[in-house]
Amino acid sequence: MTVPPATSWQRLGAVRIDAAGCGSLAGLAAAALHFAGALKSTPPGAALPVDLTLLSAALLVPSLLVLLLTRRWWLHGALALPLAGAALLWLWLVLAGSWSRSAVILPQKLPEIVLLGPVMLMAGMLVGADAASRRWLDRATLGTGPLVAASVAWGLATGKVVLGGLAGASPDLLRVQYQLAGLAIACAAGLGAVRIVEAAAWPSRLFWGVFTLALSAAALLPGGRMGLISLIVSVLLTPALRCRSAHRPAAALRWVLAAALAGGLGLGLLLLPSQAMDGLRTLERFTEGGMEASARPALWRAALHWAGETLPLGLGTGGFTIAAGHGERRGLYPHNHLLEALAEGGPVGLLLWLGCFGGGAAVLLLRARHAAPGRVARIAALVLPVGLAAMVSTDLGNRMVWFALGLALSTGMVAKRVE
Repeated sequence: MTVPPATSWQRLGAVRIDAAGCGSLAGLAAAALHFAGALKSTPPGAALPVDLTLLSAALLVPSLLVLLLTRRWWLHGALALPLAGAALLWLWLVLAGSWSRSAVILPQKLPEIVLLGPVMLMAGMLVGADAASRRWLDRATLGTGPLVAASVAWGLATGKVVLGGLAGASPDLLRVQYQLAGLAIACAAGLGAVRIVEAAAWPSRLFWGVFTLALSAAALLPGGRMGLISLIVSVLLTPALRCRSAHRPAAALRWVLAAALAGGLGLGLLLLPSQAMDGLRTLERFTEGGMEASARPALWRAALHWAGETLPLGLGTGGFTIAAGHGERRGLYPHNHLLEALAEGGPVGLLLWLGCFGGGAAVLLLRARHAAPGRVARIAALVLPVGLAAMVSTDLGNRMVWFALGLALSTGMVAKRVE
């Protein structure tokens, strides 16, 4: 049989698009964009000649398009409710902007919700469903956590921070820095804890145990209370979810008890001598009045008050801070996504938010019994800290929240490479 001569395309096979490579690039770019705010506070991130957010977005969009074309996609029917809820929520928030009193926050916030939100949601779904993308997102997060933790320690030791300039120069930016740093550390710690229960040999378990403990200690430095709480919850629950999804309920219970005991002993050792708390800004903030010293309860009460006063339509997108007497200051949003949707979108906004984000949580929990246990646990480790943060911080324009929602929904998808 005569073998046909190689075509010019075959001779130039080196330039062919590699499907696995596109998945790797998509995972790395998604991780860089997801944690861009935290990475900018590190010396390497600050030294980049271009903005990391723009760079990672420029790499992510084309890699997602190639990923979309080089995979076969299957979607579970359970995705219908949260996807419909998201689409209708975006539409409703656009309509709600027509009766908003805001002239500054509205043009800032609305494009982030209705333009950036769908892109980040799709990115989370595609990256979370593709094995290569998900694997590199996992690896990049495991690298980001220690890098951010080391940068925070270095900044405290030298009296400097990168984001916001010198320490104390910009309180708002410093607050953003420790919140984002805490999220990056918490996500990496959750993934490290999953590796502990997956490890087959004791040396590997020891390595990932030290890794998780080191990140847990680093979470005591930045000052982000929610970052520490989300780390504790993630380290407790995501390995247990890994065991439970693998039909090992006894192992899940043993992990929760052992992790809770270890955490309690560690905290007790820290609290014994008062000098041990010096420099641990996160613990110091827990002892500075707790919730009584925070503005969140007042903002939550104001959100509930104005939700009742403006029934049935709500204040309109971006209208909360004006009604609450803070003017056009976006940083004083309700600090709770549910209350924000209710105050600015009325009961309709609340129902759509529940369908969207509540539906996403339901998909993740329902698919935990059917998807691969390791996949579910890793997605949960990335989603849980961001989900908790959405209930005490950030507004609906935050891209991390939409990406995390996409990751949760990706558990209802299957992607296979086109051969």
